[in-house]
Order: sequence, then C-alpha cells, then structure tokens
Amino acid sequence: MKKTLDYYLTLPYRLEIVPDTEEGGYGARYPELPGCITSSDTPEGIIANAEDAKKAWIEAALEEGIEIAEPQPNSDLSGYSGQFKLRIPKSLHRSLSVHAKEEGISMNQYCLYLLSKNDATYNSKPVAS
Repeated sequence: MKKTLDYYLTLPYRLEIVPDTEEGGYGARYPELPGCITSSDTPEGIIANAEDAKKAWIEAALEEGIEIAEPQPNSDLSGYSGQFKLRIPKSLHRSLSVHAKEEGISMNQYCLYLLSKNDATYNSKPVAS
C-alpha cells in the first residue's frame, strides 16, 4: 500500500510546544519528524503553524522519497485516556475562560497550552543527583 499525505496527516504525531524565553513567542516541533519545527508569537498561532509545518515536511519527504517515521505506540500510555476531571475555584475558572476568549481559543485549548508550557518547563530543569 502506497502511503499518501492524507495517511500521514491522520497519524498521532507527538507535538512539543515550548515558550521562547529569549525572544518571546513559542516554538514547536514533532520529534518523530526531524527538522520539522516552527514558531509563532501566539498560543493559537503555534498550533496552526505546527500543522502547516507538519504538512509541508511530509509533502517534501514524499517528493524526495525520504522515509517518514510513524509514531510508535507507547505502552506506557495504555492506562491513560487523555481526559480527567479537575475541580478548581470559580474565580480561576472565570480567569481561564476570560484569557481563552482574549486569545480567541477554547478554554480547553488554553488549558492544554498552559499545562504543556508548564510541563515543558518542568521537564527542561536539570535532575538533582
């Protein structure tokens, strides 16, 4: 079976988003697609730019006959649905909702951005020995 652009675009490639602390904005990359990186000034822009970069990277790889890695299933994720319920103070709920509206994205996307940003910062700290 010949794998097409549409086939690769449906695969669940892992997207990493990190804040650019030196120049502002955000950077993103797909670890399974070497060199597939992008940036944006806004949280909503980084998602759109990342999707565009992934599409362009895969198109170029297909044209050049470059092997395209597929995401590897991670058995460590088998017990996780990707969803959880979180109870927060009403004032925080309001604040998150207001900020999401200011960014023009859903509160779910905004919270995902905040969690990803914090997790990336946490994971970039040196491990104490």
